Amino acid sequence: MQPKQEAKLFGIVGLLLVVQTFLDFAPAGPWDSRSFSRGVIGLVGLVLLYISWFRFTFDRKGIAPVVTLWKSPKSTSINVIIFGLICLIFTKFIINSSLGDSFPQPAGLLISLIGLLTISNGVYVWLISAGPLSVKEEE
Repeated sequence: MQPKQEAKLFGIVGLLLVVQTFLDFAPAGPWDSRSFSRGVIGLVGLVLLYISWFRFTFDRKGIAPVVTLWKSPKSTSINVIIFGLICLIFTKFIINSSLGDSFPQPAGLLISLIGLLTISNGVYVWLISAGPLSVKEEE
């Protein structure tokens, strides 16, 4: 199976598992807590969504988006930073709005973690590709 075909399968399964966290269908599990089971299932779904994104974006198996895989790190790093900032703004929205009650309780924490990790990755790539840590080619 090709990485992009696997990406679709992982994406669908991951999305279903994440959507399941909004419903109360999870078993109590060995820890006797349905909400903990929902959280574990949701985390597995997030991991599958990440793997799906990686395989779709880079057309290969793996989990680490090293800079050598990026086609245009200078411009893409800004998009990555913006995505991270959007995640942080969305977290603020989840915490402060009345719609926040419909999200699972640790949703804000997880989305802010994703946002901060994304911003860290984007800043690192910008620093080594266009920022002060970039290697200038001698002419």
